[in-house]
Amino acid sequence: MKSNAENLKKGQRVAFLSSFISFLLAAVKGIVGYLFNSQVLIADAFHSGADLLTHAASGFGLWIAGSSKTKKFPYGLYRAETLACLIIGGFIIMAGIALFREGYQKLFTLEPMTSFPLFPVAASMLSALSAFGVAEMESKVGKAIGSQSLLANSREAFLDIFTSMVVLLGILLAYFRIPYVEGAIIILISLLLCKLGTENVWSSLLILLDANLDPELQGEIEKKANLIYGVKGVSKVKIRQSGPFKMVECVIATRPTLTLYKAHELADKLEDAIVTNYERIESVMIHVEPLKEETVLAMIPVQNIEGLEARVAGHFARAPYFAVLKLGHDRMEIEDFYKNEFLGDNKHIGVKVARITVLYAIDLLFTSRIGEISFHMLKDQLVDIFQAKEGHSIREVIDLYHLNRLKPLISPTHTVEDAQVSQVTA
Repeated sequence: MKSNAENLKKGQRVAFLSSFISFLLAAVKGIVGYLFNSQVLIADAFHSGADLLTHAASGFGLWIAGSSKTKKFPYGLYRAETLACLIIGGFIIMAGIALFREGYQKLFTLEPMTSFPLFPVAASMLSALSAFGVAEMESKVGKAIGSQSLLANSREAFLDIFTSMVVLLGILLAYFRIPYVEGAIIILISLLLCKLGTENVWSSLLILLDANLDPELQGEIEKKANLIYGVKGVSKVKIRQSGPFKMVECVIATRPTLTLYKAHELADKLEDAIVTNYERIESVMIHVEPLKEETVLAMIPVQNIEGLEARVAGHFARAPYFAVLKLGHDRMEIEDFYKNEFLGDNKHIGVKVARITVLYAIDLLFTSRIGEISFHMLKDQLVDIFQAKEGHSIREVIDLYHLNRLKPLISPTHTVEDAQVSQVTA
C-alpha cells in the first residue's frame, strides 16, 4: 500500500498536468474566438479558465497537504486542498455571474459571419477530446488516492465534453444566422460555471465543518467492532474528512472488570481492523469505556440438573454438566444446561471444554477448581473467572457474586503436573 506522501505527490502531478492542459485550451479558444469573432468560443475559454483555477487549486492544495506535520499543525495540512477549493469556488461563481450578463446581452444581437468558422470548429473539437483525456486521468487517480478535489474536477471534465459539443453546435448555428443561439449558449455556460462553483463551495464547507460524508463507512466500522470478542457495544463513530484522507474516532464499551492491558488490546484490534480493511485512513482513535448496565453470560460447572439448586462440581473440565445463565443487576435466568461431551476423553479435556466456553461467548465463569491450560485460554479470551465453593447451589453462588464475596481467580488452582498426578491416582 502506498504511503500518504506518495499518493499526494501523484495527485499533485495529475492536477498540475490538468492545469497545463486547461491553460492551453483556454488560450487557444480565447485567441481563436477573438480572431474569428466567436463570442461563444470566448465564453468557453472562460469556462476552461475556471477549470484551470480548479485544477491549480487542487494541485496547490495537495502540495501544501504534503508538508510535514509540525508542533503547530499536529494533524498536518491536509485541509489546505479543501480551503483552496472553497476560495476558487467563490471566484468561479463570480465569473459565471459576469458571463451570464454578457450572454443576456447577446440574446438580442447577431454578429455577421462571412466565411465558414473552420478554426473555431476545430478548437471546439480539440476541447472535447482534451476534456475526455483529462476526465479519465483525474477520475482514475482521484479514486486511487481518495482526492475529493480531483474527483470533482473529473466530473466537471466529463461535463466539459458536453459543453464543447454544445459550443460546436452554437458556432455552426450562428454561422447560419439562427437568432438567440449564441446568447443562449453563453448563458448555458455561465450557469454551468455557477453550478461548478457552488458545488465546490458547498462540498468544501461540509468538509471544513466536519460533516459526516461517509455514513456507509461509519456503519461498516460499527459492524466490525461488534464482531471483536470482548466488545459489548459501539457508539459515537465519527469520521472526519481531512483533504484526501479520513480520521476516525470511535467509542467502544466493554466489561468494567477488564484490565487496562486487555482494554488497550481491544482498541488495538479494532484499529488494526480499520486500517487493514479501508484505505486512506490517516488516523484512528479508539476510546474504551466500561459498560454501565449490562447483561452477561455466565457458566457454572455443576453436578446435576436441578435448576437454581444445581450444585457446583469439583472441577471445571470434569463436571458432568454446565449451566449457562444470563445475569443482570436484578436478573438471574438459566438459559440452558449442557452435558459435558468430553468427559470420557483421555486427553486435553480442559482444552476442549475451554473452546466450547469461548464459542458460547461466555463472560463469567464460576468454578471451584480449574487447570493451568484452561485458565489461560479463557483469560486470553477476556473471560472473568471467580472461585465458587464445591457443593454450593447456583442460587448461592450468584447471590455471593452480587454481594462481591466471591474471590476472582488471578491464577489457576492447580498446574498441569498436579492434574496429571490426580488422574494417575484416580
